[in-house]
Amino acid sequence: MNVVLCTAKVQAEIDSVIGQSGLPTMDDRERLPYTHAVVHEIQRKSNILPFGAPRMTSCDTTLAGYRLPKGTLFLVYLTAVLFDKEEWETPDVFNPDHFLENGQFKKKEAFLPFSAGKRVCLGEQLARTELFIFFTALLQKFTFQAPKGVNLNLDCKWGLTCSPQPYRICALLR
Repeated sequence: MNVVLCTAKVQAEIDSVIGQSGLPTMDDRERLPYTHAVVHEIQRKSNILPFGAPRMTSCDTTLAGYRLPKGTLFLVYLTAVLFDKEEWETPDVFNPDHFLENGQFKKKEAFLPFSAGKRVCLGEQLARTELFIFFTALLQKFTFQAPKGVNLNLDCKWGLTCSPQPYRICALLR
């Protein structure tokens, strides 16, 4: 989806639900389904840690047909799930509709940016809250765009983490 159209749609939703002067709260999340979906799609498309925390088998086990002896150390490649062609309609494209059904936010089981199970990120709830509040508050007050004549490179740099390319951006007061 075109980033400019996506931003305009988020800002229109924020304006109609919260307005320009109100402060966003977590109670607004249900009333801002498109904004909520955009935050999730940002996380899906630009996950920071490609791997979950290391895990070790506590007993001999079989996983997807592979024998794993007790004490086997393994990593879950979260990026594979977040870009799985069988789970996402358009896995390589930024598409907030991945998280929408009939205009309402829908949770997806394949959305695992914080890992899953007993070893899920301890800060998940705080991170989700901060992401939603900060994103909503920033887009309520500002429009972000590249400087004139600059095309942003949205490809990431891969290493132990996935990080964005360095770039400059303009924040214009709305």
